[in-house]
Amino acid sequence: MNGTGDTFSNSVLAWFDEHGRMGLPWQQNRTAYRIWVSEIMLQQTQVATVIPYYLRFLQHFPSVQSLAAAPLDELLHLWTGLGYYARARNLHKTAGIVAGQWGGEFPRELEAMLSLPGIGRSTAGAILALAYDARHPILDGNVKRVLARYAAISGWPGEMAVAKQLWALAEAYTPWHRVADYTQAMMDLGATVCLRSKPRCGQCPVQNACRARQTDSWQDYPGKKTAKTLPVQAKTFLLLTDAQGRVLLEKRPPTGIWGGLWSFPEFAAADDIPSWCRHELALDIHDPVPWQGFRHTFSHFHLDIQPVRAQVKDRQAQVMEPGRFIWYKADQEWRQGVSAPVARLLQDIRNEKITGVR
Repeated sequence: MNGTGDTFSNSVLAWFDEHGRMGLPWQQNRTAYRIWVSEIMLQQTQVATVIPYYLRFLQHFPSVQSLAAAPLDELLHLWTGLGYYARARNLHKTAGIVAGQWGGEFPRELEAMLSLPGIGRSTAGAILALAYDARHPILDGNVKRVLARYAAISGWPGEMAVAKQLWALAEAYTPWHRVADYTQAMMDLGATVCLRSKPRCGQCPVQNACRARQTDSWQDYPGKKTAKTLPVQAKTFLLLTDAQGRVLLEKRPPTGIWGGLWSFPEFAAADDIPSWCRHELALDIHDPVPWQGFRHTFSHFHLDIQPVRAQVKDRQAQVMEPGRFIWYKADQEWRQGVSAPVARLLQDIRNEKITGVR
């Protein structure tokens, strides 16, 4: 280990006082609730992307009680486009627990924080450190990169042995004073200086003791996960409208990909779409027309989406299974949760209605 914990943290804090990010919205009027929302949104998502979502979210849900009382659909609507929707579902669950069991006050103990849905060790540490200035280390992606390079820790951080070394460093270097500032400083250092590619080593407050800097080997740390070829799945999305111009939407199951969101009816094969519609939806349709397909990529697979446009023959098409299906008037604002591909296709349907072409 290079240097002492005090030397490391003092250098990082001195850098933070001059160069750290001080104007992020969750740094203002700092509360455990506001920090928690920001930390969940920032999981696997860049700060610039999160900020407008965060501001809109806090406008609608200024307190954990207001979030707990809101329908999940309302939350998912505000989350549309942010991705990783399990985060939103866990937010709703946790809000209910905190409001219902703890009187709206987030716990101050690590174990209690870890018991909440969607909160792991690093997120729990960040909330406790940033909200309460309590001494708990963090190890998000930015901090892993800084520490792995600083101490030349080889291997992919997802491996248990490598993670154990990085957690030991995070614990050793976390100071007993100004913990909130130090925690934010480490996030900022990784986000603005110790970049994944083209790091700005000349601006780093710990460059003189950084082993990767000394050996010009920053590109070796942290180690990378063995690359895997992502599998490909294919789905047909049925863009079905009735005589009134309404589009049929189906609510997805509460868990899994896009859990709880509204989507188009979908199926794996498109061999006989009219027969599928009669069997699954009890609807007869006019000749279906394929639209241009496109690919949506998740962290663990590619999804090739083939939209197919069709209109029902029945002028008084009824909703099957109310609560699962709904006929939605496409030119009206949709205030519930949809995935990014569905939002894109809904806009295409609106454009088709306005211009007559797609």
